Amino acid sequence: MGVNLTRLAVATAALLLIVASAHAAVLPKDVKLHATQTVVRNNGSEPETLDPALAESVGANNVSRDLFEGLTATDSDEKVVPGGAESWTQTNPTTWVFKLRKNAKWSNGDPLTAEDFVYGIRRYVDPKTASPYATTYGIFLLNGREVIAGKKPVAELGVKALDKFTLELKTPFPVSFMLSMLASTQLGPIHRASVEKFGKDWTKPGKLVSNGAFVLKDWQVNSKLVLEKNPNYWDAANVQLTRVTYLPIEDGNVDVKLFESGENDWVYQLPPGTYEKYKKQYPNDIKNAPMLGLRYYALQNKDPLLKDVRVRKALSMVIDRDILAQRVTADGQLPAYGVVVRGVEGAEVTQYDWATWPMAKRVAEAKSLMTQAGVKPGTKLVFSYNNSEYHKKMAVFAASEWKTKLGLDMETESMEFKVLLKRRKDGAFQIARHGWVADFNDVTTFLSQVQCDSDNNDNFNCNRQAEELINQGNNAKDPAQRKKLMTQAAKMIMDDYPMVPLLQYTVPRLVKSYVGGYSLENALDRFRSKDLYIIKH
Repeated sequence: MGVNLTRLAVATAALLLIVASAHAAVLPKDVKLHATQTVVRNNGSEPETLDPALAESVGANNVSRDLFEGLTATDSDEKVVPGGAESWTQTNPTTWVFKLRKNAKWSNGDPLTAEDFVYGIRRYVDPKTASPYATTYGIFLLNGREVIAGKKPVAELGVKALDKFTLELKTPFPVSFMLSMLASTQLGPIHRASVEKFGKDWTKPGKLVSNGAFVLKDWQVNSKLVLEKNPNYWDAANVQLTRVTYLPIEDGNVDVKLFESGENDWVYQLPPGTYEKYKKQYPNDIKNAPMLGLRYYALQNKDPLLKDVRVRKALSMVIDRDILAQRVTADGQLPAYGVVVRGVEGAEVTQYDWATWPMAKRVAEAKSLMTQAGVKPGTKLVFSYNNSEYHKKMAVFAASEWKTKLGLDMETESMEFKVLLKRRKDGAFQIARHGWVADFNDVTTFLSQVQCDSDNNDNFNCNRQAEELINQGNNAKDPAQRKKLMTQAAKMIMDDYPMVPLLQYTVPRLVKSYVGGYSLENALDRFRSKDLYIIKH
């Protein structure tokens, strides 16, 4: 989670954090390690890229977190720990200075320097890179928004190497979650010589030079991705795993079968409706914890039919979240009626007034809205989702709700996740399965889904009045005032019905009991393989 240092910085003008030098897998005293330290974990989908600047999906970022390391990192308990930086100073509310490890190296043996971070961060926000994630973190660096928009040169970004091992970052306003945000590899270093030598091929096996605990050994698309321990990593002595194999299985039932046959140690997510069954069958392997994540359906706000807010409101009103949570997914998820989920810092959870209405009243109002919008029964709507039994069951339920309650002619289409990603980015859809897992614990990560000019806004909605409230909130020095403004902005945006919020994520999965280092205190569901180990069994 983010560490709120802004108020301390204002009071003291300078804040020095003294940190330990090593934060790898913590082994309980009575644990005996297995002779073979390898793990196979399903990643849920094929990574669309291994370039941190271009990585967008959870799967791609899972792998990136093993290959690369930013200035900070988060451990299995979601605590911020040192990464490429061994210490840092906040000299004023908008200036941070990081001291890099002098023993940190790239996987090819080259020293890791402040210039590598400057290059990586500038490359990430450079319009030429065309990162689909640029505004997610870029707007929190001085001049980042202007650089991304092409209005200022990348050299004016708030990142500077003060010397070989000292990096300065400047922000446009106080960013209380800075240290948590910097754990994301998008704001990490990139090996410039490799990019310039190999171009787009720099992320291929044998060419990828990384600075994380692991290196890329093999990548067979739609089959497996294999990482091996990086002997040049600064903390290699405390990294237990020697090999990590990521699988791209989208089908939850296939995922479980591989787990049962011993070919997979880590199920990405259980199929809907199976949690209680596997909880009884595998009591030592079952894992489930709430997440800072939102399941939702994106609505193409510029679509001829969906551009009418009355239609979007009607679609959201008739979905019975309680039945979806209790009978369809049945794995502990909570109904959601807004873009902000429980446990997120920086804003209050809000929901629609109609959320407590009897369903009959909601349906009657929704039908009236559709009539007012001139939408007749039998009107066709296309709903897109990615290959997965989980998403298929949710899609079938939602399509049934819209058909039986509103009389719509629903067409569903299933596709590979990377195809769905592109469709959403291109706006080539009407309704699309979507979801968001927080990049850091602050409301801004969720607001990025519905903000004007955000790369993450696949709904193509925009509310400039709410945008102004967000800007005021970000510049507010009083946390309570910021929270009030952010809550108002979130409610104002959701009153435009840009999306259909559905459920707050939980992570129901099976993980072999001999996989050590797995924690249920990780609401971001980020697990570095560096923190894992295999117990003797």
